[in-house]
Amino acid sequence: MLSRIAEALFWIGRYVERAEDTARLLDVQLQLLVEDPWTSEQTACESLLTVMGAPVDGARCDRGTVLEVLAYDAASTPSIVSSIGGARENARRARETVSTEMWEVLNTAYNSVPSGRWRAASPHDFFSWVRDRTATVTGIADSTMSRDDGWLFMVLGRSIERADMTARLVTSTAVRNGPTRWPTLLRACGAHEAFLRTYRGLEADTEAAEFLLLDRLFPRSIVHALAQAEKCLAELESSGQRAGVFDEAQRRLGRARAELEYRPLADVMAHLPEEMERVQRTCTAASDAVTRRYFASSDALTWMGGTA
Repeated sequence: MLSRIAEALFWIGRYVERAEDTARLLDVQLQLLVEDPWTSEQTACESLLTVMGAPVDGARCDRGTVLEVLAYDAASTPSIVSSIGGARENARRARETVSTEMWEVLNTAYNSVPSGRWRAASPHDFFSWVRDRTATVTGIADSTMSRDDGWLFMVLGRSIERADMTARLVTSTAVRNGPTRWPTLLRACGAHEAFLRTYRGLEADTEAAEFLLLDRLFPRSIVHALAQAEKCLAELESSGQRAGVFDEAQRRLGRARAELEYRPLADVMAHLPEEMERVQRTCTAASDAVTRRYFASSDALTWMGGTA
């Protein structure tokens, strides 16, 4: 496979996942500002921008600022609109590989943004639209792409981004206190109903944390996403080696997964923000390693100024 095509598919997976997860995070966090009158809006919005790696200039920061920086501003790197544009641009670069259905969905979504109608609509409607569009892209990819190297690169990008964004979701909610913290996070990840079925209706912080961090079967848990990324890298390597792991990205992801999976949950929870920051740094380093290994024609792409 051409390096250019592999890189484009990798970043389509990342950008589509980023747009969906940012929409989920904003939808829940902005709703919390409405429901919790005791929350300082400026403090909560500054914390959210910091978690997402957006600059905080110290001026008045409110939900309008957050929506502009993280949702509507095409010039803002972590914004939803920027992510949709990035996915569409990479699909254009790999047009000979991307299916017509996937191109049409991404191109239509991209061309719907400049009309300005989403700024006039409610944020919830915009976030719902983003989730629908990204779910459509994911569904089309699952049903129309051959399970070859192109598929592996797209799933690899999606899995790395999903682990990174779930860590950011956990960090954004961990700063809040009170009984609504973990149920809110479960809803942000689309995990609430799956969690209730798994634990038979029991809503407890420890079980919710275990589900989002360590569950091997739920696709948005950090351990599952890291394991999926490892599997993609192992299939891309396919060297038949019998000992050791020589791929740097696979080694970093495997170490991060093992450090979460084989430690007592209480140890992870005791230093939760630091552990989530470590996951983010691992995802950034793994993405850089994939770029150096497979995309030799370009430098590593980042969306956080080179840091997690």
